[in-house]
Amino acid sequence: MEIEVAAKALKELGHPVRLMIFKLLVKAGYEGIPVGEIQEALGIPNSTLSHHIAKLISVDLVRQNRSGRTLFCIPEYKKLNQLVAFLNEECCINENL
Repeated sequence: MEIEVAAKALKELGHPVRLMIFKLLVKAGYEGIPVGEIQEALGIPNSTLSHHIAKLISVDLVRQNRSGRTLFCIPEYKKLNQLVAFLNEECCINENL
């Protein structure tokens, strides 16, 4: 993972509301959660939620899928795993410093 890509993803996860959304999605699993359930769980206005979800989508941490009239948010585990691997590689290079 390139450092610029990692920095952008970490920047978006650095906002408390976005981190709460992403945490909720990751716990939900591969099927994701309907947007309405996220809104209900976090108690935030729809427009605010849409803004934060758009930020997570912009860095490929979340995708959306429509099923009938329901819009699901789905975590991108591959991107999450790449980000964690990037951090792990970078943090453990000079353990003796």
